[in-house]
Amino acid sequence: MIDFTPFVRGRFLGRLQQHARFIDHADAVQQGELVRLIEKAALTRIGRKYDFSSIRTYRQFASTLPLYSYENLRPSIMRMVNGARDELWPGRCVNFAQSSGTSDGRSKYIPITRESFEWNHYQGASDVVSHYLNLNPASRIFSGKAMILGGSFANNLQLKPGVRVGDLSANLIENMNPLANLARIPSKRVALLEDWTEKLPLMVEAAIGQNVTNLSGVPSWFLTVLKEVLKKTGKSCIHEVWPNLEVFFHGGIAFEPYRQQYEAICDMDKMRFLDTYNASEGFFAVQSDWSSEAMLLLLDVGVFYEFLPVEESDSETPEVYPIWEIEPGRTYELIITGANGLWRYRLGDTVTIEQLNPVKIKIAGRTRSFINAFGEELMVHNADHAIALAEQETGAEVLNYTAAPVYARDGERGHHQWLIEFAREPSDTARFMQLLDQHLREVNSDYDAKRTGDIFLAAPSLVIAPEGLFDRWLASTGKLGGQRKVPRLSNNRTLIEQMLKLVER
Repeated sequence: MIDFTPFVRGRFLGRLQQHARFIDHADAVQQGELVRLIEKAALTRIGRKYDFSSIRTYRQFASTLPLYSYENLRPSIMRMVNGARDELWPGRCVNFAQSSGTSDGRSKYIPITRESFEWNHYQGASDVVSHYLNLNPASRIFSGKAMILGGSFANNLQLKPGVRVGDLSANLIENMNPLANLARIPSKRVALLEDWTEKLPLMVEAAIGQNVTNLSGVPSWFLTVLKEVLKKTGKSCIHEVWPNLEVFFHGGIAFEPYRQQYEAICDMDKMRFLDTYNASEGFFAVQSDWSSEAMLLLLDVGVFYEFLPVEESDSETPEVYPIWEIEPGRTYELIITGANGLWRYRLGDTVTIEQLNPVKIKIAGRTRSFINAFGEELMVHNADHAIALAEQETGAEVLNYTAAPVYARDGERGHHQWLIEFAREPSDTARFMQLLDQHLREVNSDYDAKRTGDIFLAAPSLVIAPEGLFDRWLASTGKLGGQRKVPRLSNNRTLIEQMLKLVER
């Protein structure tokens, strides 16, 4: 296959000249984005409500519009799903990214407007390639094909004609330039299949024999696919299958827990890993330096950023700062305004400012307790609801609980480990856990997708906590008393390991 890299390298590297403005002119670039967004939406319902046409400065914008959570925006977004025009963004939006994680429903629907496709998601993906080509002058990435791991559409929903709701990746693949589709695998038909038990073997079959040079996807999902490719081919190193593979563009969840497993199946003289911050709500940042995992915040992709100090996250009147007022070393809750119609939107992510000029960030976590080690976005309200139903059906009484991920190792699949202290134990603990798992799947579509066929996430396991364990743990932290609070879900094993040591004693 012809290597097109030398022919397109100049165009991609030319984009970095625009990124050079981020160094000394972040304020001007960001204020330009804010003006572009406000002017575009001036005649929408929200634009008329807040008189966007009269807003000229950031201070006017911040003092006029409130901060929004998804629950605040849900009525407007559901009107958009049902066909309303000019609601939060001009025209009619027909694409929505489905995601779990709110307290008022199974899923949330993030608008993906024509402008957010063009200005943000596709531009962000292109910027990733620009930075990679800059970091790897010897790259031959366009000598072969990209393997992109996508999701699917929610075909079971009753929607208006033309409206598509599904994973972000499904929307991106569906609307991708046909020429770009020629340079990726698997086919659109296979990529968008909903049943992973059917999809996985077809993806593996489609990939074997291809000249794959780059991968894009979520680390946990892709690891499963690569292991199946190795199993099918009888190889131990993925470069024995794809000798020209050179980079994995990853995002969605933390890569670090999976790094060792990837290194074990790759020729590390050939392989590179590049981190991205690509959420349903937008493409925000990309790693731009091999020596640091901090990511460059993209300032001119149809997103205006604001930063709320994490220590003020629960304040009714928090101080919120634009990019030209943030401080290095501080951790902030990220607030976005974007071309998808999300205005001053509390994303739920926290980021630490690693440097200024240009601004580089690291994702610090979520603002609330959760597990998202495998892309399942399991929230406390999901867990509380499922626990309650399992109690009702088994006669058990749960006194306290916490849960954390167990990462795949030594042939063991990744799963969730639950540490539960019962006031009344169920007569059949296996049935209790089966019911807990079942109800978690019912209330959380992302968890359900990862559990389907046991492909990406195995069934949860249980450790029964002895009486008083959680009180002893709280006492050891100095938090036992009237304001005591046990973290229900953690995205790492730090807390649960502390508690398990108490169990051993």
